[in-house]
Parts: sequence; C-alpha cells; structure tokens
Amino acid sequence: MKNLIDIMQLSVEELDELIATAMDIIADPAKYSQVCRGKKLATLFFEPSTRTRLSFEAAMYELGGNVLGFSEAQSSSAAKGESVADTIKVVSCYADIIAMRHPKEGAPLVAANNADVPIVNAGDGGHNHPTQTLADLLTIYREKGGFEDLTIGLCGDLKFGRTVHSLMSAMSRYKGVKFVLISPEELRLPDYVVDDVLKGRNIPYEECTSLEDAMPKLDILYMTRVQKERFFNEADYMRLKDSYILTPEKLRTAKETLSILHPLPRVNEISVAVDDDPRACYFRQALNGKYMRMALIMKLLEVKPW
Repeated sequence: MKNLIDIMQLSVEELDELIATAMDIIADPAKYSQVCRGKKLATLFFEPSTRTRLSFEAAMYELGGNVLGFSEAQSSSAAKGESVADTIKVVSCYADIIAMRHPKEGAPLVAANNADVPIVNAGDGGHNHPTQTLADLLTIYREKGGFEDLTIGLCGDLKFGRTVHSLMSAMSRYKGVKFVLISPEELRLPDYVVDDVLKGRNIPYEECTSLEDAMPKLDILYMTRVQKERFFNEADYMRLKDSYILTPEKLRTAKETLSILHPLPRVNEISVAVDDDPRACYFRQALNGKYMRMALIMKLLEVKPW
C-alpha cells in the first residue's frame, strides 16, 4: 500500500497489523524513537485543524523524523491559484510522506495521482477521514478488547460527518456489529451510505431521533458535532446545532460498560460534566490517534525498529 485515501483500502489483516504496532509503541516507545530519523513529513492543511495536524506532527517527531508544511490555504500558493496537483508535485521534492487535508472531496486522490511519495488523506470535505477512523478503532480495541458483537450508536450530524462514514465502513466488516443512527431528519445518514455500507452488507441498523430511547442498548456512543462549516444556510445550522447534548442525566440508563467517543472538537454536544465519567473516552481517543498515525507512517515508509 502506497497511500491511504479511504479506510477501506486497509484489509482487516492490515488493520490488525497497525493496531499491533500501535500497542507495541505504547508498551515500548523508546524502541521506535529513531525509526524515521532523516525522514520528513509534510503536513498540507488547506482547512483548519488542531488535533489531526498536531497529532501527525507529534507522531513524526516521536519516530525521530522532521516536519514541514502549512496550516491553512492562505499560507500556501493555493492562495495564488496553484492547483493541488502542482503543489503536490513540488512538495514531493521536499518530503518523504505527505498528510493532506482539503475541503474538497476527492482532492487527496488527485494528490495521490500526482505524488512521488505516500499520501495520507487527513480529511477531505464530508467524504473521508481514515486516520480518525484508525484512532477510533484503536480506542474501541483498547476499551472493548475487540470489534465483534457491538451495538454502536452514532449521534448528531450523520449527513456531513466524514468520521461517521469512515467508521461505519470499517466496523461493518466485523461479526455481530449493529448500528443505531440517531439524528434529526435533516442530518440523517445519506442514502448512498445506507445502501452501500448497511443494506449492501446486510448490517442490522435502526434510525431514531431520540438519544434517550437509544441509550440503554448501546455498547459505544459516538457523538459528533453539527458542523457549521458544512452548512450553506446559517439559519439551518442555528436550528440544528443543539439537537443533542449529552449530559450525566442522559447517561443514567446507559450501560456501565458504555464507551463514549467523539472525534473532537466538541462545541457543546457533550457537557463538560461528562468528562469525569470513566466511560468518557474522547481524550484517550485523541491520544490513540497519535499512536495509530505513528504505526501508519512506519507502514507507508516501510521502516521498522532498529
């Protein structure tokens, strides 16, 4: 595998391999501290990011490599009208691997077709966010011990939520997985995801508008924010932005073993009062993202501990 554009490029065996590497990094970080010495990661972020960009950078530094790049389109020649293809061809001259976020769906695929080095999709519009899915999978693995026989509630913006789409695709390959889709009518999961991922693979699912009704049956609750940047209409965003707010009261009927995930950033869809609940996994999830990105960088650069 030369690039990672879509989580489905990774087989179950490759996911297992990445998780095993990440777990070994957690157990013995010193063993990996120089595996990318002399290598450079370019972070090309045409759209704002905190966790993903810093996580990639931290991952490369902890592998002994170096980082270059930009954190917004206005800091790059894209502001002058340079194409993605030309930007990538140039940056390929300077870096060994590129992590790229772009507001337009498909831009990382264009990049991969024009690069001489591995490309990692760090998020393209409402389409894909495969390394967030890697973070999600490691979190589920560490919290649950595996991926089978889980009921997963996905709550909030299921229409534009690229993290939701990627996670569903990845988890649909495991036995006994069920989904509960919790959203307002306007932010329902797109029909193409329902057809391709759920109906196409005979995955059990149900749709509802009430988080309280869904709560008792869930093993995992994956909260998402309503994304202002995906809306064309300010009024629609304002009307829907507070559709679901997770509070300690709403967790009263939840399983003691529930795991609460969120790709972050949150706005107010999870009350800070939930943060001290041992079932809240979202900050551990952010840390897990760094370990999985370390494992992915190693895989794409074909390096191993010395």
